[in-house]
Amino acid sequence: MIQTGDKPLSTYPHRRDREVERNRMKAVMNNLILHLHPAKVPAPALKFTYTWGLGGLATLLTLTLIGTGILLMFRYDASVERAYASVQYLETQVYFGSMLRSVHHWAGNLLLVVAFLHMIRVFVTGGYKQGRGINWLVGLGLLLLVVAFNFTGYLLPWDQLAYWAVTVATHLLSYIPLVGGGINNFLLAGPEVGQDALRNFYAIHVAVLPAAILAVMTYHFWRIRKDGGVSQPKRKERALKLTTIPHLVQIELVAAVTLLTTLFLWAMFVPAPLEALANPSQPPNPAKAAWYFLGLQEMLLHMHPLAALALPGIIFAGLALLPWWDAREDDIGVYFRSAIGERAALIAVALGVLLPPALVILDEFWVDFPGWLPWLPTLISNGFIPLALTLGGLTAIYVLFRRALRANHSEATLGLFLFLFVSLVTLTFIGVFFRGPNMALVWPFS
Repeated sequence: MIQTGDKPLSTYPHRRDREVERNRMKAVMNNLILHLHPAKVPAPALKFTYTWGLGGLATLLTLTLIGTGILLMFRYDASVERAYASVQYLETQVYFGSMLRSVHHWAGNLLLVVAFLHMIRVFVTGGYKQGRGINWLVGLGLLLLVVAFNFTGYLLPWDQLAYWAVTVATHLLSYIPLVGGGINNFLLAGPEVGQDALRNFYAIHVAVLPAAILAVMTYHFWRIRKDGGVSQPKRKERALKLTTIPHLVQIELVAAVTLLTTLFLWAMFVPAPLEALANPSQPPNPAKAAWYFLGLQEMLLHMHPLAALALPGIIFAGLALLPWWDAREDDIGVYFRSAIGERAALIAVALGVLLPPALVILDEFWVDFPGWLPWLPTLISNGFIPLALTLGGLTAIYVLFRRALRANHSEATLGLFLFLFVSLVTLTFIGVFFRGPNMALVWPFS
């Protein structure tokens, strides 16, 4: 019997009830945690520098977005006439309204970065091997959902930045063969961004995507448990296992508090942007897509739209097939596969930082396939030829790793896709900082 001083707890019914309630809540929380995690986890998997907690941070950011989004819905009006005014009212009249919107805005951007880094972490540690291919595909689907989450929320403030970024992005979507026009018509519900588009974006953002992300995340967690937990290197001896509570929960709690503290402090000092009211008759110069589409927009400046969209489509298909293309399992859980893989990764990063800017400058000031080959259709001279040269260059990089470094197939594949990831970041960086009026190259620090 539980004692309180010299008397049993039953002597104090209110204290007994509180103790019973605390025990019940503790049991509920423990059951919830053990539903999401196995009861025990290998001790090496608890090392923060192996996973960096990116999956858990992405989950926390998703829940933060859903929670703040629900609160924002109480003051937001999804109409062309009142959307901008409702955001202004939230910023200036509602207590902590500006803070709430800033947290929501930056959490969305950070979620995209964290999800991308999580995918790279899984890739460089071979976390898609040993029967984990299905969950790798689920993870890629989650990444696309996160992009869609950010994209649909971008329009809602109905300011100049949002209106023209979405106009440019939906114009890019229309170039996708076969389905692009249908997707564009569905999103806009008309020839241009207007009331129907705002209503569609709002409904997808607050109803469809949160439900889809929560459902797919739940399946993703279940698959992780079914596949044996976080991928680990093969060991001769059996790794020591520690209980999830408190060992893993303590780490997750510290990471969660650190993330939320940093996010709220950033939101306090860097408010979410809000430009002038959207004006369809006054496009900004330059008119840029959202920052996470600027890598694609940069490619459109150098290739025919079909080629510029075909290239990321081919790369994404390669990522989807990666578990079956790179099926070697003896290097699972090892960062960069091996010492040769580390060298391949360093070379890939260097090439990804240096080669895209060099090619952008060459194409901007010297290369002119349509001018050199005026008798060919633009689809061939500015589409098929640049695409073929790009794919040939990627093949050459793979062969370079195989022959110069004597890398095996898995190590060369690692180098190739790391080069692609870093190149995407570099092109995005160019689009954000080095493109000025009329999308001309500019020096941003002058």
